Amino acid sequence: MGSKTTPGRTRRLVMFAVLAMLVAIAAPLYALGGADKPIKKAEATLVDAAGNVVGNVKLDQHKDGVRITAKFDVLPAGFHGFHVHTTGVCTAPAFTSANGHLNPSVASHGSHAGDMPVLLVNADGSAEQSFETDRFTVDQLFDADGSAIVVHVGPDNYANIPSRYTPAPDATTLNTGDAGARFACGVVELKKH
Repeated sequence: MGSKTTPGRTRRLVMFAVLAMLVAIAAPLYALGGADKPIKKAEATLVDAAGNVVGNVKLDQHKDGVRITAKFDVLPAGFHGFHVHTTGVCTAPAFTSANGHLNPSVASHGSHAGDMPVLLVNADGSAEQSFETDRFTVDQLFDADGSAIVVHVGPDNYANIPSRYTPAPDATTLNTGDAGARFACGVVELKKH
């Protein structure tokens, strides 16, 4: 004997079919919605020209800005330029693949979005720094070509032009603050933990 279809059973089957269809439509839309959420946490592990890890920088988005926490163990003592660069590629030994400072508003040096406070490294090679900036969001660092964090060999003069450049500074001074070569570089990546 075949099973009989009752009006109650038919309604339940139709309801299950409609529910399954809604789930099939909603699941991809939910997944897309998750992709649109801004990135809140990132980090960069910086390496020197020989590929040795020298430190780590964490970036955490807060309501009023990005909290940057840097910790280094193996850097030359003294002051060093410390910047976010426009491209997430760190090809040793020169790290020029990271291109210039993050500067979406095409500001003068000292006012680049990627200009961060000079890093002071202790005699033992260690340095810790924590500050907040509203010049960029963590999400903005994940554009099509990414971003990198660079520690330079020398300090950044933030466009306080030394008198030796009278009557006019050169392009290197205007663009980089005379921070010099790039000592270490790290690609900004999604925070793993």
